[in-house]
Amino acid sequence: MISSRAGTRVRAGVRAGVALTVLAILGSGMAGCTGADQRPAPSASSTAVSTAQGSSGTALATQPGTPQAAADIPSIVENVQPSVVTVLTNGGLGSGVVFTAEGLILTNEHVVRGNTDVEIAFADGQRVAGTVKATDAISDLALVEAKRTGLPAAKFQSELPRVGELAIVIGSPLGFENTATAGIISGLHREIPGSAASSQSLVDLIQTDAAISPGNSGGAVVNARGEVIGISEAYIPPQSGAVALGFAIPAATAVRVAEQLREDGTADHAFIGVRPGAITSQIADTLGLENTRGALVLSVVDGGPADRAGIRPGDLLVSLDGKELASPEDLLAELRGKNPDQTVNVGYRRGTESKEAKVILAARPASEG
Repeated sequence: MISSRAGTRVRAGVRAGVALTVLAILGSGMAGCTGADQRPAPSASSTAVSTAQGSSGTALATQPGTPQAAADIPSIVENVQPSVVTVLTNGGLGSGVVFTAEGLILTNEHVVRGNTDVEIAFADGQRVAGTVKATDAISDLALVEAKRTGLPAAKFQSELPRVGELAIVIGSPLGFENTATAGIISGLHREIPGSAASSQSLVDLIQTDAAISPGNSGGAVVNARGEVIGISEAYIPPQSGAVALGFAIPAATAVRVAEQLREDGTADHAFIGVRPGAITSQIADTLGLENTRGALVLSVVDGGPADRAGIRPGDLLVSLDGKELASPEDLLAELRGKNPDQTVNVGYRRGTESKEAKVILAARPASEG
């Protein structure tokens, strides 16, 4: 995993949370960040901002471009910590963010995977029982209901941050609760190479050099205004040669999925109906390709969107709505921004012939989750 997705499994004598490590995915060293599953790759504000209320009442900041004043990091951490919790399961622990004052906690799906009942530890020392209400493996997000109300719901920024902005990670790495690390936003729209073969969640991520470790999974990445800009997801561990490479799910994606999970327990995802594969040098030589860019269609769902559009196994997908697809992860990232029933233009190659198809996307079937 990308060193633990932000939750962490128990390592050494500590009941830690998972932080997705990406090592397993690359065969080199990325992990998640929970204490229960290693997936390395993976609040008041002092500045007044206008907000828009989502249906859950979650505050969404609407001024991401506002210049940030000199950061008072201790005050930011002090203000946000009450909105960040530790999620303890029977296999380890991860982190979470208070989504509503009524007790809904947003975390990673891999943190609570296989659990129905969990325990929620708050920054004030109180611990209460929690129930997993809904999960979505595609986005790696989940909602847990804590048996406590009157909670300080976090504020979520509605737009992507800018590269270079302050990033503060708050969570429970390796079981050390209420830990804060700081850095900057290092990049946007990141995909973990090779992840498409085992996960659909490691695409369109925010990259930060603020330390993310096992146990951070599901916790908060916040900006200088104390707004959540991402949910910690994964990191690439040092043994892979990486230095401070952490990843988070953008806040807007997290809020959108959480709202859907809260409404009916499911989240909608655009479905094209193919199983994409990476193009190795050997495959490129066999097919007479000049390079390894693109997403190879390994199989097509019978009667699915791609099948109806005439796309077949062996075709090479090279673009979607004019955006070049350099890898299977690029395809998943582009689909992340599409909606079911939306029509997209797919460019592909069949042998030496270039083709284009209009594909009407569908909602992802539960069997494909």
